[in-house]
Amino acid sequence: MSRIPEPELEDPPAVHGGMPPLPGRPARVLGLLGPLFLLLSWQVAVRGPLVRVDERLGRALVRPSRISELLADLGSATIAVPLLVIVLTWVAQRGRDAGAQRWWLPPAAAAGLTAAYPVLILALKTLFARPGPPLMGPVTGFYPSGHTATAMIAYGAAALVLSPWLHTPQARLQLLAVWLTLNAGVAFGLVRSGYHWPLDVLGSWCLCAMLLYSLWLCLSRSSRRTSAGTPSSRTGPS
Repeated sequence: MSRIPEPELEDPPAVHGGMPPLPGRPARVLGLLGPLFLLLSWQVAVRGPLVRVDERLGRALVRPSRISELLADLGSATIAVPLLVIVLTWVAQRGRDAGAQRWWLPPAAAAGLTAAYPVLILALKTLFARPGPPLMGPVTGFYPSGHTATAMIAYGAAALVLSPWLHTPQARLQLLAVWLTLNAGVAFGLVRSGYHWPLDVLGSWCLCAMLLYSLWLCLSRSSRRTSAGTPSSRTGPS
């Protein structure tokens, strides 16, 4: 008596789908971010002409409002980090339930980056000791922007670990659009409220984009090794 073939199950995206490719040529684009970050940092360190233009622009853009303050708060660790924890917990549970090999690696790598970046940001703030906008008083340590970094890393890491579980390119593009919109909103809120100079935000964007790209490389290589070593559930006797 012949066996009734079992229905084919779709492979869990975290096991066989892997990390989706970044749009465009990320290596080429991100290769420009290192020199740009060095240029911005050098200008801040020597108070070069770019800094003087930046401060004039920053003063002209300041128009504090309730909306700008709410947008700036999206870069607060009290908002961004709990959201990241929720996403990491969901991805870890989903990967474990799906039987993914090394299901713990994406959440652990994202959590590790989130725990490590504040040390780097604080060291740079101390090194450059840039004064803030007039609204912030005689305080230093505004370059690079910590709120911008929190938004970039927390929301970006959440998008990276969540992306493999989205089944269509359109859904991934929508997730990317949400991440970009959140970070644009935080940047607008910080500058508009007079909490940071524009270069503080731009420098933080450059630095954190490189950190997120490193996270993507780590997860991408890990998913390729896992896929190569794991036979598909569609192969074998039925």
